[in-house]
Amino acid sequence: MIPIGQKVLSLTDFTDILLNKKQVTLPPSALEKIETNFRFLQNFSSNKLIYGINTGFGPMAQYKVSDENLLNLQYNLIRSHSSGSGALLSPVLTKALMIARLNSLMQAYSGIHTDVVNLLTQLINKDIYPCIYEHGGVGASGDLVQLAHLGLVLIGEGEVIYRGKTYPTIEVFNKLNIKPLTIHLREGLAIINGTSAMTGIGMVNIIQAQKLLGWSAMFSAMTNEIVEAYDDHYSHELNIVKHHKGQNKVAGMLRDILKGSKMIRSRTDHLYHADNIKHDVFEDKVQEYYSLRCVTQVLGPIYDTIEQAEEVLVNELNSVNDNPVIDHINKNVYHGGNFHGDYVSLEMDKLKIAITKLSMLSERQLNYLLNDKLNQKFPPFVNLGVLGLNFGMQGVQFTATSTVAENQTLSFPMYVHSIPNNNDNQDIVSMGCNAALMTAKVIDNSFTVLSIQLMTILQGIDYLSCQSKLAPHTLALYNKVREIFPKFIEDSPKYKEMEKVKNFLETTSPAISFNS
Repeated sequence: MIPIGQKVLSLTDFTDILLNKKQVTLPPSALEKIETNFRFLQNFSSNKLIYGINTGFGPMAQYKVSDENLLNLQYNLIRSHSSGSGALLSPVLTKALMIARLNSLMQAYSGIHTDVVNLLTQLINKDIYPCIYEHGGVGASGDLVQLAHLGLVLIGEGEVIYRGKTYPTIEVFNKLNIKPLTIHLREGLAIINGTSAMTGIGMVNIIQAQKLLGWSAMFSAMTNEIVEAYDDHYSHELNIVKHHKGQNKVAGMLRDILKGSKMIRSRTDHLYHADNIKHDVFEDKVQEYYSLRCVTQVLGPIYDTIEQAEEVLVNELNSVNDNPVIDHINKNVYHGGNFHGDYVSLEMDKLKIAITKLSMLSERQLNYLLNDKLNQKFPPFVNLGVLGLNFGMQGVQFTATSTVAENQTLSFPMYVHSIPNNNDNQDIVSMGCNAALMTAKVIDNSFTVLSIQLMTILQGIDYLSCQSKLAPHTLALYNKVREIFPKFIEDSPKYKEMEKVKNFLETTSPAISFNS
């Protein structure tokens, strides 16, 4: 069980709830703070004008709402803003959103009744996924539209996905004896006025980006290994004189992966001896192409970017990000803009740019292996069949190239794409959820590219019959993936095997991980 509201929720905690089926629990002490905060707001709001309690919303805040309509105001807010479009968020992203919203509300600064957090906990623990659409909020009064669809389910309306099928919410609630939320004071505004959609999606992006970096380091190492590259470009001595954490972490990952390899060469043994001076033209390439020898310099900034994004997203996950802030400790209500998603939006843009660069490195390494004129080691397209008759990995390269091109286009930042709306009340916005979703697409694309790279590396290993010379880490991966992607000589459709390899990479942590 993972307690919510008692301590900072880490990326590890988040992952355990989201992917490892750990249940959520709400400690009594945390619920007591929620209750205290709610009672304070009930008393404080009497005979005062407070935004979102007895006023309209946004530019409509200039209109006072009569006492008899205060509760209807909250229901109207949820229903009117349930206006999403496009594809539904996947169950994983929806659950991530719910975890993020629950954790923010459990900070006890939102003036809500405990019914809200108890109901959210039930949905998370029972794997009930509200139908939430991709397109909607602009990320500056929070993820209004996405979170409104969450609110719609909490009040027993809308639809949910349960055990793989879509049902009216009330049907599932009745079946499982779940009571819909009854509005008490300002629950509608508190539910929808936050950054939890972009934050939840962003947390998933970080989890998957860490896997991608681990796999990219692994495949970069394997590419260097099977072409018998030199070892100095990832050496401690070369990298330590450049003072970047990520570069040196990646260099350490490469050394760990390739430990015990009988294929990687020492420059001292092969080039630093007198016999080589006698030649005017060297048969061996003195320095490898950049995609092979600049791996630490390319992946290092990506490491640092992911680490920075984790810090920012975990801070947002544990923040109060709605408006106004109900402060029972200082006995006041503070109006402002904690719902603004610029922190998340900027980190997602940086992350998607970094992951696009990772996919570009993979594509260049792939091209090197497929182009016999460059590698001078493998047949064209690592074709294990008859040249001219068979095609090897030729067809899948097109998919890798076009997918990387899409990543490059998607990498235009959303952070600088503010469009005023809401009668110009929201005159500068973050587009944070858009940024997070586009980053998720770039990450998904990158798993496709790396899948094709891995398939090509395995074909190269079989062409060389070098299994006995591989490092233990790379040999273990070769054996594991060959179970789902057997060696092939004759041409056959590859799309199903590509999907199997991609699924393996998405759901498996590399032996040498991001945090090694």
